Amino acid sequence: MSLRTEKAYLHWIRRYVDFHGRQSPQALGPAAIESFLTDLAMRLHVAASTQNQALAAILFLYKQVLATDLPWLENIVRASKPRHLPVVLSRDEVRRVLAELRGTPWLVASLLYGGGLRLHEGLALRVKDVDIERCELVVRDGKGRKDRITTLPQSLRDPLLGHFARLREWFDNERRQSRPGVSVPFALAHKYPQAPTSWAWQYVFPSVSICSDPYSGRPVRHHAHPSSIQSAVARAVRKSGVLKPASCHTFRHCFATHLLESGYDIRTVQELLGHSDVKTTMIYTHVLNRGGRAVRSPLD
Repeated sequence: MSLRTEKAYLHWIRRYVDFHGRQSPQALGPAAIESFLTDLAMRLHVAASTQNQALAAILFLYKQVLATDLPWLENIVRASKPRHLPVVLSRDEVRRVLAELRGTPWLVASLLYGGGLRLHEGLALRVKDVDIERCELVVRDGKGRKDRITTLPQSLRDPLLGHFARLREWFDNERRQSRPGVSVPFALAHKYPQAPTSWAWQYVFPSVSICSDPYSGRPVRHHAHPSSIQSAVARAVRKSGVLKPASCHTFRHCFATHLLESGYDIRTVQELLGHSDVKTTMIYTHVLNRGGRAVRSPLD
């Protein structure tokens, strides 16, 4: 699993154990799980996705760690799942926000909007995943551990070529100084020990600092931290005068909505976004710039 999933599972397992007075999970049964999950919904009013994540963590504990089969949990009070429409900016609003960005934050935000990427997917891009000639981006290990191909805007070809030239100069200097390489998937680091210091595996947006690998403890260079881009985008939204509560993920929503507005079919948009179910993509048909539920008002 991804490191973020591992941390989330450990967090919920600890909370589950603490909730029951630090008793051994082996001494607890389905009723204990139901009471914990019900407390999340009734007392803490967590979102449905949060409750589902807690359930997944506890099921992993019992099935994979303790090798215990649990009966179906029928008495859980489920957290309500509200239906919210995503925040979508107009094309002009997107241009205004991007105009307030500079350097790496501008390039990352442009890729998020131009390719429909999640922030983590954009920051995790490696040199080998960017095909400037074919105008393609390969998203590796996206949400749900899935790979996909999406579009690379032609308008970003020259900025990316300039970025890669500067990145290669910096990369060569790093190798001359024998600095630590980049982080790579754990098993791949054993199979290809030279990968961390190879150009192909270099992050397109590397971090400015060295950190410790969470598994081996060795010094590595990770990709840029999401907070640096999130802060820059938040400032750009304020300076642009856009009143909508836009964030980095808003660019992905705009990508999908504006493609549908341009006449692309929903299956194409689904594939570019990496959605498993077209129903997930269907939500963007409700925010098209054609009035409520894409219906033309009789007043018009």
